[in-house]
Amino acid sequence: MALGLKVTKVAETASRLTQRVAERFPESSLLALCKALQSTAEQTRRRANRIARPNLWLRMLVLLVIGGALASFGWVVNHLITTNSITLETTSLEAGANLMILAGTAIWFLVTLEQRMRRRQVLERLHELRSLAHIVDMHQLTKDPTVILSNGAPTASSPARNMSVFELGRYLDYCTEMLSIVGKLAAVYGERTRDTEVVAAVNDLETLTTGLGRKVWQKIMLLHDPDRLRSGPSPRSVDLAQQPTHIRS
Repeated sequence: MALGLKVTKVAETASRLTQRVAERFPESSLLALCKALQSTAEQTRRRANRIARPNLWLRMLVLLVIGGALASFGWVVNHLITTNSITLETTSLEAGANLMILAGTAIWFLVTLEQRMRRRQVLERLHELRSLAHIVDMHQLTKDPTVILSNGAPTASSPARNMSVFELGRYLDYCTEMLSIVGKLAAVYGERTRDTEVVAAVNDLETLTTGLGRKVWQKIMLLHDPDRLRSGPSPRSVDLAQQPTHIRS
């Protein structure tokens, strides 16, 4: 129940972020991307619940197949014993051993079938979230604060830069929030399973969004500390734990 509330809160955060982007940048492509992220967030709870829900039909089918296999195995063993009333021939023993190995392999395949199906579904959803994270990164790629703060002359191939310092700060901040939401949506899938491959994929995606968000924060730091640009980059890395807060809309 608590996990469902978490997903709901993430979806609500994505919805509010979409409204804020629409009010600040109504004609931007970032708004369309934010709407796509909101739609993904709203679908995540349904998808995560569906993936985590036990597949009863599949489990019943597996139980029936396993029961039939065990019954068949018992019948074969009983038949071998009755046809060799005193001693079992070597070929009969080998046949029984091979049958047991095949039956065990088939049972293991069926028992792990639901887990493998769930893993494939989760990895597909994580791939969708990874694509969203890279698209967000592409949107902030040309948003360079050094150009605005230094009043550099554009070239013929330079992208259009018509934002003020404040607007650029808001744009970059929206990007960091979107990356954070992507990471939280990935964590939803990770909390619903103990599959090591899925957990590793979730951790990789969270590491990706954190790294991309760190790049954007470095740009925001320049906007709020223009002296840093004029004095050159500091030899120390930026301490993200002491990032300045800024006005949110």
